[in-house]
Amino acid sequence: MTPDLPIAELFAQQRPLRSLEFFPPKDDAGVETLRATAGALRRMNPDFVSVTYGAGGSTRERTAQVSEILRGEFGFTVMPHLTCVGHSRADLSEIADRIHTGGFRNIMTLRGDPPKGEATFTPYKDGLRYASDLVALLKSRHADFCLGVGGYPEKHPEAPSAEADLANLKRKVDAGASFVTTQLFFDNAVYYRFVERCRSAGITVPIVPGIMPVLSLKQIQRFTAMCGTALPQKLITRLEVAAENTEVVETIGIDWALTQIRDLLAQGAPGYHIYIMNRAKGALTLAAGLAA
Repeated sequence: MTPDLPIAELFAQQRPLRSLEFFPPKDDAGVETLRATAGALRRMNPDFVSVTYGAGGSTRERTAQVSEILRGEFGFTVMPHLTCVGHSRADLSEIADRIHTGGFRNIMTLRGDPPKGEATFTPYKDGLRYASDLVALLKSRHADFCLGVGGYPEKHPEAPSAEADLANLKRKVDAGASFVTTQLFFDNAVYYRFVERCRSAGITVPIVPGIMPVLSLKQIQRFTAMCGTALPQKLITRLEVAAENTEVVETIGIDWALTQIRDLLAQGAPGYHIYIMNRAKGALTLAAGLAA
């Protein structure tokens, strides 16, 4: 199969890119559900899709399987995630070679969260401690890899300060990353300030805003607590009024995300990345709203 086009070349076309994030299901039935979701989302014609990577070996093989399905069966440009968790340098080099041989040229390069039950990240034996180390390893292994890295507009929860977090991000970019995708946020002013700080620090690569449509108040509160993201009180109030009415909550979440994306594109963002939670309805509703 022809190698994928590097995402950096898509950004060079100077147009907003649309991308979606899938996560690998836990069983074969989930894989079939994902196929149905991917089939529905093909009409959205995303520029690329990403596939998350399970910590502690929980979904690693599924990541490869889902990446192959999305690329081979649906024709998506696929960016598999890769993390440092539970891997030695030799493991990561082998995985990188396998990804490259498979024709994939784009990787979302992350340190990864500590395995379940562990509060802090500990490098694997002869492994890597930072995402910047993984970026450097992957680029040394295959210079034609196009690597994305994560950015935290509201600071990584483990970073001692916003300045330290920004310095870490710059190290990742200086090591060879081609673009940044942000963690979810719900106030666009947070993203705009983050981009300004990045530019002042000498980070010049595209910074793609990551958007997660709200599906439930409890779920989004759990996610935001994990990644240090603030929920605007206006959004919380709307969701609380909707209570447990799933349809109303999803309508509120889609409307909020749609408003975010419209404003981001109007202000010149290089595109948007949607955390779709393997559900087609929200992404298609957003696409329809943006096409109007």
